[in-house]
Amino acid sequence: MTVKKFNLPDVGEGLTEAEVVAWKVKPGDVVAINDVLCEIETAKSLVELPSPFAGTVTELLVEEGITVEVGTAIIAVSEGQDGDAAAVTPVAPEAPAVEMPLYGKLPADEEGDDNRPAGGPLVGSGPKADAVKRRARKRPAGSVVEAATIAENAEGTVQDHQAVLEAKAAETPAAHRTTAAPAVIAPVTQTPLTQVPGAQPQPVTAEAPQAAASRGAAISGTISGLVNKVLAKPPVRKFARDLGIDLADVVATGQRGEVTREDLVSYQAQRDAELDQADSFWGASKKPQDQRVERMPVKGVRKATAKAMVDSAFSAPHVSIFVDVDASRTMEFVKRLKVSRDFEGIKVSPLLILAKAVIWAAARNPSVNASWVDNADGKGGAEIQVKHYMNLGIAAATPRGLMVPNIKDAQDLSLKELALALNELATKARAGKTQPAEMQGGSLTVTNIGALGIDTGTPIINPGEVAIIAFGTIKQKPWVLDGEVIPRWITTLGGSFDHRVVDGDLSARFMADVASILEEPALLLD
Repeated sequence: MTVKKFNLPDVGEGLTEAEVVAWKVKPGDVVAINDVLCEIETAKSLVELPSPFAGTVTELLVEEGITVEVGTAIIAVSEGQDGDAAAVTPVAPEAPAVEMPLYGKLPADEEGDDNRPAGGPLVGSGPKADAVKRRARKRPAGSVVEAATIAENAEGTVQDHQAVLEAKAAETPAAHRTTAAPAVIAPVTQTPLTQVPGAQPQPVTAEAPQAAASRGAAISGTISGLVNKVLAKPPVRKFARDLGIDLADVVATGQRGEVTREDLVSYQAQRDAELDQADSFWGASKKPQDQRVERMPVKGVRKATAKAMVDSAFSAPHVSIFVDVDASRTMEFVKRLKVSRDFEGIKVSPLLILAKAVIWAAARNPSVNASWVDNADGKGGAEIQVKHYMNLGIAAATPRGLMVPNIKDAQDLSLKELALALNELATKARAGKTQPAEMQGGSLTVTNIGALGIDTGTPIINPGEVAIIAFGTIKQKPWVLDGEVIPRWITTLGGSFDHRVVDGDLSARFMADVASILEEPALLLD
């Protein structure tokens, strides 16, 4: 029997250390090649490490929560005596270097029309204290089985999938229906889908329910990749709005994967329990003050974020400007999109229009979509690199820290495609599944601080970029229009720019162009 040790690999470009966040195996477990051994957190991402060996886990060499250097042995695996499990060269998941994050808010819930969602999945200028301490909710075991079937076939219709779900529900004992949640099943509608090219549609037959399940699961996987809409009845949606809960944050236990009223009550009870801890936050007042100090090591994402913010603030001379915007027509446009058949099932918020406006305005003012790069020759020279593409960053506060995933080549996306990309970005960030490559190479960033009712701010530029736009809350205010004071939907845009690249007149023209689209979205048709 051969015992082999797996050394921590470099999962990025030049990373030197990582923290073992959670082990997925224990001594005595049998693992196959590419089975997930553990999750590690680097300064740039949360990464799952696959096993390079097949065999039996003999020892975990590093405890959870410990930061170790690249090359350190973290686990020992013994190969079987029959020699079936041959060792392979350790393979680390692809994880290129990334630009470090700022702060902000992801797309608002589809129910929010004023840039303030009913609940805050990712909020503010940093993760909330309770968001950091809250344990991630685990999906029921049944969801793993569903996930395994998603990619097996590419045939069928949503009606096929609906029939299978109903058949499963009928077969499942009532005692289990309240806890089994097909978490990865996509929303089911009554609209047939276009068949995948090359695939022959086959009817669902009573003698082949498993084949129907595979076809339906494949289509549901396609939907889940495109439309991330949470299933819930209208009364439940209203109840969620009243409680200030984002449905996407709630584990669904309904028979068809929908969020129920009971799910909301359970989620609210958890939130209340966390808030109740505030009463004991100040600690025993009679203790000496030095015993009432909580010390938290700075590491991982927090450490990298701090360094990036200091580097940006003290290397790029920031200049900030602000503009009030009448976004009433944007609000009307968003409402029309929500009821449009083309956008059925797609979350739409004013952030979508702002994103499109930023792309449009950058093409008219190219120097805001650039980087200042110091030459490496040691002679103090530099160059400005103007990017003829838009990797649009959306600053987000997640439970893991501040991140800026970006949408690659956003300039090539239609309005609908951009909405889908924003939804996918938000879903991945909420689930902690944002990959390093998705945070690399950003060109310009938007931070949606209006989600918490903030009017505006002076954001710090994401390193490697020269501009960032803060999107304030949209709310009704008195506004003078044609000599009359009337209520209008008003927002304030705040922009920070690297003054080495962007002069005052350029920043003003860019902000005015962004504002013009929010005031009249029809300009996007030009």
